[in-house]
Amino acid sequence: MQNTLFTSSVFKLILIIVLLGLLVGVRIVEHWFYDPLRLYFEQDYLHVDLPQMNTFKLYINIILRYSINTLISLGVIWIAFQNKGYIIFSVQFYTIALLVLLFVLVILLNTQLQNQNLGIFYVRRFLIQPLFLFLLLPAFHYQNKISKSKI
Repeated sequence: MQNTLFTSSVFKLILIIVLLGLLVGVRIVEHWFYDPLRLYFEQDYLHVDLPQMNTFKLYINIILRYSINTLISLGVIWIAFQNKGYIIFSVQFYTIALLVLLFVLVILLNTQLQNQNLGIFYVRRFLIQPLFLFLLLPAFHYQNKISKSKI
C-alpha cells in the first residue's frame, strides 16, 4: 500500500484537529447567531419567563448552526474512516435528528407547560452543539473494529 501524504495517519490527525478547531470556532462565534435563549439560560432561567423572541429567526439560526456543525462533523467522520456507508448513515441520522429535535423545540416553545425550561435547554443544546459527533465516532470505530475482526 502506497503511503502518500493524504493517506498518512499524521495528515489525517492534523485534518481532524483542524476540523475540531472549526467546531470550537463555531462555538466561539456563537454570538453571531440570533439566539435570545443563550442569555436566558446564562441567567436564573428557572425563575424567569422566556424572553420575547422572533421564533422564525431563531429557528433559521439554529438550523444554520446545526448545518455548519453537521458539515464539519461529516468531514471528521470521512477523514477518520473514509467509508461512504458511514457518511450516508450519518447524513440520514443528522437529518432525522434535526427534524425530530426541531419539532420538539417548536412544541416546547409554543406551549405553556410548566417547568419546560430544562426540556428547551437540552433540545436546544443537541441542536447547537456537535454532540452527535461524539456519539457517532465511537460507534463507527467499534463497527470498524468488529468488521475488521471478521476478516
